[in-house]
Amino acid sequence: MTRFRVSVHIVPRKGLLDPQGKAVADALHTLGFPTVTDVHVGRHLVIETSASDARQAEESVRDMCSRLLANPVTEDFEIAAVVAA
Repeated sequence: MTRFRVSVHIVPRKGLLDPQGKAVADALHTLGFPTVTDVHVGRHLVIETSASDARQAEESVRDMCSRLLANPVTEDFEIAAVVAA
């Protein structure tokens, strides 16, 4: 078994109300960044896991996200990177 570090981004689904993202966008406009059109505030997780290969590590983390880490009704997730640790 090899140890892998898997990076996951979890964000609110597009089209759903994101009050925290709206507050950040408004604050950025106030600070002089008028080109910001939208902000989505989410979570970034780095999961260390053991697997026989990178594909298995990614599948395992994808299952973790589907079953626990991301709310399937309100959030989307993306596996950003799978690297040997």
